[in-house]
Amino acid sequence: MGQKVNPHGYRVGINKSWDSNWIADKKLIATYILEDNKIREFIENKYKNCSIAKVAIERNNDNSVLLSLYTSRPGMVIGQKGAGVEAMKAAISKHIGGKTVNINVMEVKQPDLNAQLVAESIAQQLDQRVVCRRAMKQAIARCQKAGVKGVKVMVSGRINNAEIARSETLHFGSIPLQTLRADIDYGFAEGTIYGKLGVKVWIYKGEILGKVNLVKQGGNN
Repeated sequence: MGQKVNPHGYRVGINKSWDSNWIADKKLIATYILEDNKIREFIENKYKNCSIAKVAIERNNDNSVLLSLYTSRPGMVIGQKGAGVEAMKAAISKHIGGKTVNINVMEVKQPDLNAQLVAESIAQQLDQRVVCRRAMKQAIARCQKAGVKGVKVMVSGRINNAEIARSETLHFGSIPLQTLRADIDYGFAEGTIYGKLGVKVWIYKGEILGKVNLVKQGGNN
């Protein structure tokens, strides 16, 4: 019970929703899962600098795909007069066999409350040769200023070009990972300056009490 790293999967159906929302025939489930993975990998590799925190995927009966991109830099994704979105639609459609792709770009207004964006920020700083503990402390300070109740950051790998890999962990406040009503966001990113550096971030925003509308649940704005 206490060995689950990602708190999102632990809370799906309680206060978190699936990132892919669709219903399909048994014969199509594996195909759709593979397509979803291709879409996410393409967006992660091609739009790495656009600060995309989450990709939510929905499918309709007419074989079209609706993507909701949650990003703190919507202007970079949309492009001039929507050219960026149109190019993304064409590229993703080509990846999944010519299906119709629609894209909604949603703005994450407080990136310091989003664990994925915080993890990517730390990874980018590590790639710029910023000292590991300094990058971690600065990220935690920004999260504190944003009003979180707790944050934990872990960096693993050959930190600061050391010969032996190790892990560095810093935290502030409480992170109740086994409390199901706790609203905990999780993010993971990789730095590549000294081989692979893994960055994990947990952010605790408080408890969710009462009913949660899982269908309309969006990104962490």
